[in-house]
Amino acid sequence: MAKSVVFIADSLDNAHRFKSILSGMDVTIHAGSSAQARKLLQANPASDLVILEAKGNVAAQTSLIEEALADEDAASMLIIVDQQDLPDLRLPVQTKADFVVSDASDEECATRVRQLLWPGNEASSNDFISIDNLTVNLATYQVKVSGCPLDLTYLEYALLAFLITHPGRTYSRDALLRRVWGFDYYGGSRTVDVHVRRVRAKLGPELAQHLETVRGVGYLWS
Repeated sequence: MAKSVVFIADSLDNAHRFKSILSGMDVTIHAGSSAQARKLLQANPASDLVILEAKGNVAAQTSLIEEALADEDAASMLIIVDQQDLPDLRLPVQTKADFVVSDASDEECATRVRQLLWPGNEASSNDFISIDNLTVNLATYQVKVSGCPLDLTYLEYALLAFLITHPGRTYSRDALLRRVWGFDYYGGSRTVDVHVRRVRAKLGPELAQHLETVRGVGYLWS
């Protein structure tokens, strides 16, 4: 299920970094600076997670967000804090919260985000594939382009996911029928061509270039 995340930060480094981390998850992001924090929270009252980059007066910034969340339906909170500011950090008591130091690895940051958004059901980073502005969630069968869900049928998704997870390798139509449609499919191999055309159309011209036709052989994802 898609989640809503409010991201509050003043440094471009963290903004760009967490945009990349969150791009591989099934989330909608609403981002802004600390000066826009209250406005962001008021505009997105149903958010599931608030990520706060706390710099300077960490306690005051954290309390401000905690108070704003207290009247809502208990969104979780992840605080990004510099190592030297850890002594001043006090986790909120009125909402579920966690923290991560600013120099933590992307993998650790992603894990903490998933634990707050999907407790007990954290998807592995291996479940997400990102190519340009395309994101495929292999765990939930969801595909997004520039953050927007792609409306694929199950077979369109299965064909795309199979080729993406086997890049650089050409598969004949018959091979794709066996691997994607299954051994019980008795239709003609040209159905693969039809599904490839539909997938390309939905991906758009730039991403569709990855789905190549190998003349006389079949298809590959490059």
